Amino acid sequence: MNYFSSDFKLGILGGGQLGKMLLYETRKYDIYTCVMDPAEDAPCRIACNEFLTGDLMDFDAVYEFGKKVDVLTFEIENVNVAALDKLEKEGIKVYPSPATLKTIQNKAKQKLFYVDHEISTAPFTRFAYTSEIGTALKNESIRFPFVWKSAQFGYDGRGVKVIRTHSDLEGLPNVECITEEMIPFKNELAVIVARNSKGEVATYPVVEMEFHPTANQVEYVICPARIDAAVAEKARHIALRVSEAYRHVGLLAVEMFQTQNDNILVNEVAPRPHNSGHYSIEASYTNQFEQHLRAILGLPLGNTDSKVGGIMVNLTGEEGYTGKVNYQNIEDIMKMDGVTPHIYGKKETRPFRKMGHVTIVNKDIAKAREIAEKVKNTIKVVS
Repeated sequence: MNYFSSDFKLGILGGGQLGKMLLYETRKYDIYTCVMDPAEDAPCRIACNEFLTGDLMDFDAVYEFGKKVDVLTFEIENVNVAALDKLEKEGIKVYPSPATLKTIQNKAKQKLFYVDHEISTAPFTRFAYTSEIGTALKNESIRFPFVWKSAQFGYDGRGVKVIRTHSDLEGLPNVECITEEMIPFKNELAVIVARNSKGEVATYPVVEMEFHPTANQVEYVICPARIDAAVAEKARHIALRVSEAYRHVGLLAVEMFQTQNDNILVNEVAPRPHNSGHYSIEASYTNQFEQHLRAILGLPLGNTDSKVGGIMVNLTGEEGYTGKVNYQNIEDIMKMDGVTPHIYGKKETRPFRKMGHVTIVNKDIAKAREIAEKVKNTIKVVS
């Protein structure tokens, strides 16, 4: 099929920053794109060929949108899988597949998937409702501390909470959930695996993630991870096992824990371009967004090697500020060598909302980390 300067249409469900960055690549190749998002002012609106507003969880909206395109992908997991399933049965190519997405959408099902495929993950307990946790604590089938995770609709730190006392359970939604044992880990790592529709597979280097202590959001992504080569090879091997188990097409970001004794435990996955791969826009031969496009169209996969060390700093809304966004001191970081800001196009800021990111490239990863700290302390997302 001719994808370039042709009648081919690529559909993208979700019009946020991931879709916007994917559109950089479709515009480079002159691929016609249709995007649907519930927000009329979604970041994707300015860069696609057709933009439609619609509820991503509504069967009819997703189904009718999908019938307009030749290949359908998504930049967010919270979409109507039943509609995707029907579209796939009717001949629309949906990547990753509805079957893959259905498992990944639910954290309880995702964890059981790892158990079934003998992939190491943190010990967990599944609950139909959060209210059942009190009984489990009373019966000592689980113990403090643990991590509570909503089974569905959690993202960017939402739907996740560390529970140390009974009072920490107060106010949590009474929904299907899991509790995970607290893992004393050395590092949180991630590996992005690309798999195209012809079965070709490639992995990006292992990255190290540093998280905000209260928001549970990634603050820094460091590539390459500052870990032993043997541990990095183990992480890539496990990521490939996870990819093979899902048989996905597109990108799969595999998030992992490196334990104190250097075991690797899979935390969770995302079947799309991911925050842990944003460094690749400046640092890799083939960035993750171009790679996702290549994969879902069955094109040859690109070189995943890094040209240079890269660090990504998330730009999130400062606490105490809600309203029209202002990127304070952005000119100061633009004076720094190897620093590139990416602004997502969201007009309103609020505490911890992802508003952009900054990449820092340097041959010396230690120097890049120093600059990243300076960037984080300089630029402020306020209103």
